[in-house]
Amino acid sequence: MGVLRGGARIRATSFDVFVRRSDRGRPRIAVIVPRYGHTAVARNRVRRRLTEALRTGWLGTAHAAGCGVDLIVRAKPAAYGASYGTLREALDRAVESACER
Repeated sequence: MGVLRGGARIRATSFDVFVRRSDRGRPRIAVIVPRYGHTAVARNRVRRRLTEALRTGWLGTAHAAGCGVDLIVRAKPAAYGASYGTLREALDRAVESACER
């Protein structure tokens, strides 16, 4: 069973986060950004913002702590209007307990 169906869901205004314990022993991330009627440029901007927020925030600390989880972030329509700072703060709050799950 995959992360989307078998993982725990953490809801936020701009995205949903799905977390599941991994057998790989290291953290892995994926970002899903549906179209919602936006252009490819807008989708890629949201994807880059979410990926960078995870990479510079949670991923480094999770790897250092030996936290082996798979994490999927699925953007909601509100993510298109959110700034990088807003997305990063929301992601930090949402995934801070990911290693304990």
